[in-house]
Amino acid sequence: MSAAVATDQPLVEARAVTKTFGRNEVLKGINLSVQSGEVLCLLGPSGSGKSTFLRCINHLEKISGGELEVAGDLVGYRRVGDTLHELREKEVAAKRADIGMVFQRFNLFPHMTALENVMEAPVRVRKVKRSEAREEGLRLLTRVGLADRADHHPSQLSGGQQQRVAIARALAMNPRLMLFDEPTSALDPELVGEVLDVMRGLAESGMTMIVVTHEIGFAREAADKVAFMDGGVIVEYGPPEQVLGNPRHERTRAFLSKVL
Repeated sequence: MSAAVATDQPLVEARAVTKTFGRNEVLKGINLSVQSGEVLCLLGPSGSGKSTFLRCINHLEKISGGELEVAGDLVGYRRVGDTLHELREKEVAAKRADIGMVFQRFNLFPHMTALENVMEAPVRVRKVKRSEAREEGLRLLTRVGLADRADHHPSQLSGGQQQRVAIARALAMNPRLMLFDEPTSALDPELVGEVLDVMRGLAESGMTMIVVTHEIGFAREAADKVAFMDGGVIVEYGPPEQVLGNPRHERTRAFLSKVL
């Protein structure tokens, strides 16, 4: 579990966030804050809105109502008086560079080696020198246990190894916040542990993380806070020992009885 740093200003703050797709209201007024250094795990059944909320945090999905802030800045918008103006895509991309995201699918460039995948964004987006990006890329691959796979292409790597490269790639941008969208759900069971071990290491290092996961053991061990979502709302929120060990809501208890 990370040593969360208490500050007055949350790193992530959601206020009455809603999201609709047509007539389908997926998020129904999410209020949530994450302090710098905290690990928050989002649990809940499929369709509860977890991944949609995660995607809203880096403006991959535009919120329909409410406000979302990361590091004190509105996500995707600028406030002028009482009016919100949507940022241009270039401005959104610049803000998004401070937020690392790891998806269910690894999305690695198949024609690039593991090291080249990790180097790509710093060189192209942050204009880092290739020599510096290479040195940092090798350091990050070592951190995720893949120093000996730097010159391998994704097709030569297992699913777990590809996901660890994806984590290293996200870390290469030196993000303030890491988002994980069910990062182990596409993996064979025997490969899940190696990815979770890397994520535990990140949590212990003080990285701020929001993790959508069905891995209850990871949430119990690594999270500072757990939020159980269902039907687009947060049903229960608190430390893992309370939400997972002594849930107050029947819906939470019913969900945990099926997944534990």
